[in-house]
Amino acid sequence: MKGSAMTRMSLALALAGTLALAAPAVAQKSVTGGSGGSAATGGTSASTLGTGGTSTGPAGTGSSIGAGGSAAAADGKAQSRTHVNNGNGPTLNANTQAQAHDGGTFSKSHTKTQVKAGEEVSSRTKTMSHEPGSAPVKSTTRTTAQ
Repeated sequence: MKGSAMTRMSLALALAGTLALAAPAVAQKSVTGGSGGSAATGGTSASTLGTGGTSTGPAGTGSSIGAGGSAAAADGKAQSRTHVNNGNGPTLNANTQAQAHDGGTFSKSHTKTQVKAGEEVSSRTKTMSHEPGSAPVKSTTRTTAQ
């Protein structure tokens, strides 16, 4: 009887010690998002896209961002540019613009994307196309993921 009581007490102490030493689980969180758009009219077109993600886990936090754009014009001029940089604190920013024009006819697109490490991804795309003699066609898309 004495042996089994000691065994039970040893098991109880071992179990209590294991539970006391168990670390709380680190919550993992991943967020992705982005936006994109295109505009086209009269032989011109422009498209932009921005996307990003952030993930937090036991090893830390990692973030990524990407953006790009393109433009084309049958007989006019086209250009696109993208800029990516680190913002204030643990923030990534991307800004991409594309535009094409042929005389008074033009198409343009602009996307801004931001990743706040471990928190959120937000993106906004604005597009516009216009032909002389008609109203411009505009569009705005916004996304925020937390």
